[in-house]
This record gives sequence, C-alpha cells and structure tokens, in this order.
Amino acid sequence: VLDTEVGYAGGTTKGPTYETVKTGKTGHAEAVDISYDPAVITLDQLLTLFFQMHDPTTRNRQGGDVGTQYRSAIFTRTPKERAVAEKAIARENASGHWSRPLATTVEDFTGFYSAEDYHQDYLMKNPGGYTCHFWRRPL
Repeated sequence: VLDTEVGYAGGTTKGPTYETVKTGKTGHAEAVDISYDPAVITLDQLLTLFFQMHDPTTRNRQGGDVGTQYRSAIFTRTPKERAVAEKAIARENASGHWSRPLATTVEDFTGFYSAEDYHQDYLMKNPGGYTCHFWRRPL
C-alpha cells in the first residue's frame, strides 16, 4: 500500500463534510481511498484484509455508529474491479467464517471527497481514540 486517505464516497452531495455526512442525508459513506502497487498486492488481497478489519455482516452499522454513512461498501471503478469484489464477497459468504451473510455492497465509484485534516491519520493523532474496527484473525 502506497498511501491511504479517508473521506466520503457513494453519495450525491457535492463537497460533503463530516458534519453533513454524519446526518445520513448525503448518501455518502465514510470511506478510504487506497493507492497500491498491484505488482505487490492485489485487489483481492486488499479485500481479504478489508473483511478482517470490520464486521461486513452488519447493515448500515460499524461498532456504535449507525446509518447508511457507515455501510460496508466497495466502490469499484471498472467492470474487472466489480467482478473481483463480487467474487470476494461470494468467497467470504461461502467460507463459514461468518454467522450471517455479508451486507457489503458493491457500488460504482462516482467520486471521492477527502475528509477534513483532523480525520486523516486519526488514530495516530488520537492514540486510544474511538474506532469501530476489529481484527478477525485469518482462519
């Protein structure tokens, strides 16, 4: 992974901010834009980590955060990326690792808006700060 940036994706509101996204009225989800070298790590490998880092079986919820802005979503730019994402979801559903089917959606990428500076590298800036992630050990 070369770089990550947190922000908002999947909605219709132009120029969303944390204050507008948290209302659930923008259509955007809190998201991470990941730049990576596909010669080193594949999209499929990144998706395996994605499923391990949050609960993809909860609809519109991560931890104590509830609403469509907290949905588990994969935003794809190409038909090939969509196929990889759909295959990864099917594999996870068939794996027996989850007690419920995945609620993760695959959505067309329509744009990404960077979150405010105070959200970037949040846990580095706020050690022990709020996180809705968990780590499921690979089986």
